[in-house]
Amino acid sequence: MLDKKIQCALSALLVLLLLSLMNGCASTSHRAPVSERSAQYEPDTRPATYTVRKGDTLFSIALDYGLDYKELAAWNGISNPRILTVGRQLRLRSPVVTASPRAAPAVAARPLVVGPASFPEGVKSQPKAVKLPYSEQAAASLSQQSSTDEKSPTDDENVNWGWPTKGKLATSFNEATNTKGIDIAGNAGQSVLASAAGTVLYSGSGIRGYGKLIVLKHNKTYSSVYAYNSAILVKEGQNVIKGQKIAEMGNTDTDQVKLHFEIRRLGKPIDPIKLLPAP
Repeated sequence: MLDKKIQCALSALLVLLLLSLMNGCASTSHRAPVSERSAQYEPDTRPATYTVRKGDTLFSIALDYGLDYKELAAWNGISNPRILTVGRQLRLRSPVVTASPRAAPAVAARPLVVGPASFPEGVKSQPKAVKLPYSEQAAASLSQQSSTDEKSPTDDENVNWGWPTKGKLATSFNEATNTKGIDIAGNAGQSVLASAAGTVLYSGSGIRGYGKLIVLKHNKTYSSVYAYNSAILVKEGQNVIKGQKIAEMGNTDTDQVKLHFEIRRLGKPIDPIKLLPAP
């Protein structure tokens, strides 16, 4: 009889120990603290407005700030994107429309329990359940909090990059000399590939110094640039996949057959070599 009691006590202790370990694991996050994750990436410091300078085009301004030139035109009431007045101040963000708040309908109060499922009697769990008066606002707040917890701030930092073409690296990125990307030498007509999946933000020759140009938007953070092409094979608004042929290499607006390739984060050029896989 005594042995049976000892066995029951040991079993209870083992259950408590396992539950304690499970709670400890559940409360430990595998994500880096927000402060550490935020420190890895530069914040969005783009201004709200821009004053047009001599030589600017709507296309070049949109490229420099990581925007869609069509949206930029719409925000500023511009019907012809090829006509800009020097000194004009452009809005770089979508106009904010403020909606009139509506009073929430009265709802009979009843407790809203937030917390884990019930545990065996005598076993405590953390965090404790919290009781809040039920309301649509409380339910919406909890739903929003859950969605925020599941989404990582680095979602828009994760792009599966690939090389846009084959060839010898002719020019390297250099911020000090305003070399905004890399140049890859090759042969006329050589395939130029989408470095990552995305949408064609721009295709044409409206930005001086880039020749026949393609700009792809990959997400809210990143875009990529493909310049000096002899032929453009995609249209604005078209979705492309990684590795898809989007152009043919050429020497438009340059003295050598090559591809000029840039990766931009929020419109700012960064070194593509740091993001591309090892050749």
